[in-house]
Amino acid sequence: MKKSAMIVSALTTLVLFAPTAFAQEAAAAGSNTRGLMAIAAGFGMALAAFGGALGQGRVASAACEGMARNPGAAANIRTAMILGLVFIETLALFTLAIIYLKA
Repeated sequence: MKKSAMIVSALTTLVLFAPTAFAQEAAAAGSNTRGLMAIAAGFGMALAAFGGALGQGRVASAACEGMARNPGAAANIRTAMILGLVFIETLALFTLAIIYLKA
């Protein structure tokens, strides 16, 4: 099975099961959806961490390649790389904050 097909099937599973955890009412028939919300939050944070790590890897790779091609511009490239990494990490931290607020 191709890597992209596996990712698409995992995302499809997540899209299908996560809304049911948030859509159910806790008061209905005494059901406890706290566990399902924790599982959905875990999947959401894992997805955010995966995307952030993938983005950070690409940023670092491009920055290293740019510094290797033009060592004179290393300071400017490093500054732009650090700024990009900060933005990527901020998105992961925002995801974590939203998960703690919702779960």
